[in-house]
Amino acid sequence: MSTGKKRPMRFASPRSQRGVALFVGLILLLVITVLAVAAMTMATSDLRMAANRQFHENAFQAASRGVQLGMITPNLPTTGVTVTVASTAVPGNATDTYEYTVSFDPDNGVTGVPAGGYSLGTSSGFSAFHFEVQATGKSVRGSEVVQEQGFYIIGPSAR
Repeated sequence: MSTGKKRPMRFASPRSQRGVALFVGLILLLVITVLAVAAMTMATSDLRMAANRQFHENAFQAASRGVQLGMITPNLPTTGVTVTVASTAVPGNATDTYEYTVSFDPDNGVTGVPAGGYSLGTSSGFSAFHFEVQATGKSVRGSEVVQEQGFYIIGPSAR
C-alpha cells in the first residue's frame, strides 16, 4: 500500500546537535590534556634519571681519583698506621669531592718478589709491601661511590 510518494528525509535541527558537539569537544580536550600531562611527567622523569646517572658517574670519577692519589702516596708506613686524606674538592668542580685512606695490608703483609720473569728475581734483597686504598667519591643529590683497591710496592727487604 504504497501511495508512490516518498517521504522527505528529516534531519535533526542544528539546535538539537549543539549540546552533543560541546560534550564531544570537551571529552576530546580532556583526553588531549591527560596525554600532554603524561608526556610532560615522563619527560621530566627521564631528565631526572639522566641527571642522577651523571651525578653517579661524577662520584665514581671522584672515587677513582682518590684511588689513584692513594696509590701514589709517598712514604707509606708499614707499621699499621693509616694515611687519611679528608674530603677534598675535585679540581675544576665545585660540587664533587673525594676522600681516601691508605693502610698496610696485614693479611698479605710483606712477600718475596715472585720468581721468574722479573728482572729483580728472588733472593735479591727486595720484597713486595702490600697496601689497600679505600676511596669515597661524592657528588650532588646524595650520589656516593666507594672503591677499594689493593696494590703493592717493591722495595728493599727489611734486614
